[in-house]
Amino acid sequence: MDQIMSLPFGVALAALFAIVMIRVNVTYWIGRGAVAGFAHTRYGTSLQRPKAARAQALIQRLGPYAVVLSFLTIGLQTAINLAAGAARMPLRRYLPAAIIGSVVWALLYATIGLAALEAWLAVAAGSPVGAAVGVAVAAVVVVWIVVIRKRRAAGKSADTVV
Repeated sequence: MDQIMSLPFGVALAALFAIVMIRVNVTYWIGRGAVAGFAHTRYGTSLQRPKAARAQALIQRLGPYAVVLSFLTIGLQTAINLAAGAARMPLRRYLPAAIIGSVVWALLYATIGLAALEAWLAVAAGSPVGAAVGVAVAAVVVVWIVVIRKRRAAGKSADTVV
């Protein structure tokens, strides 16, 4: 990470773009390969069912938007790119979305992301206990938000049922 942070901005941006493009395209092709292999098993006929065809049509229509937006998430990016490959999204739709998403990701990571990481590393180096407390506070806030949202959703669904 220090190596990328020490590069000039343009070079760091290009390096991050190349890294993410390689990663998402490998993930896409793993998805394609997995489905191709699955098609040659005794369960391969399940790919020909109407539900599978509708799912593929949906992913091919809305998938490029999901691919672009996945670059703004943590944890979903790999799953969405794998699903795009598994659904056999055409390259003419996948590649532009992957390029746009990779540019956005590289810009975010080269500006805000690396600065935030550098700041976090400085805090952790200066005060490991303070860094641990920061992580604990962030975790509590995330859990609290999730619990509140679940309660509100449960309350709304209970109101709808009655």
